[in-house]
Amino acid sequence: MPHHAVATAEQAVEIDAGRVTLSGDLHVAPEATGLVIFAHGSGSSRRSPRNLVVADMLQAAGLGTLLFDLLTPNEAVIDDRTRTLRFDIPLLATRLTAVVDWAARHQLVADRPIGCFGASTGAAAALVAAAERPALVRAVVSRGGRPDLAGAALARVQAPTLLLVGGDDADVIMLNQQAARQMSGTVQLQIVPGATHLFEEPGALAQVATHASRWFQQYLTTP
Repeated sequence: MPHHAVATAEQAVEIDAGRVTLSGDLHVAPEATGLVIFAHGSGSSRRSPRNLVVADMLQAAGLGTLLFDLLTPNEAVIDDRTRTLRFDIPLLATRLTAVVDWAARHQLVADRPIGCFGASTGAAAALVAAAERPALVRAVVSRGGRPDLAGAALARVQAPTLLLVGGDDADVIMLNQQAARQMSGTVQLQIVPGATHLFEEPGALAQVATHASRWFQQYLTTP
């Protein structure tokens, strides 16, 4: 493959995140205006079919994407059995923050504004990472997220945040409303009518991707 073609293709990356190395898939076209880093939900991985649908739409909108595994293969095996690591928000947020730092240094991505897309528990990790890296994380989108699990970090989030929740996901709507009230920055709660927690209804995920694309295109612009 000629060297110049590498930048447009998806490439597998290994990300140094402190004591562990995490596997990811990076897709950045030369003309990409920003990079969206995905934090998957509990019991999922970088191959989350729902996140892949959203990533495809973001790429079509001119954004780069990075999907990665929050857990190592060994940790994923343990988590499948114990279901403990998926709710360890400090661990997940530390991993995501390390990935944000890695992306900011990566030659394909450097100088492009970064956003985070978090699903379920990954949304809490995204908000903590945004609080920890206010100069790097420029926007956050949460899909069916648990922003309440970000705790005290919510008040420190400066990145404009879009909270997407299914209209039939009553408990999560309430948790998102409570979290939004704790946030001092720009925050918008967007209800997707008729959708349940996983947005499995026809057209629901496309609405998520459309809202996310607009949000990131608005806020991931080079100053």
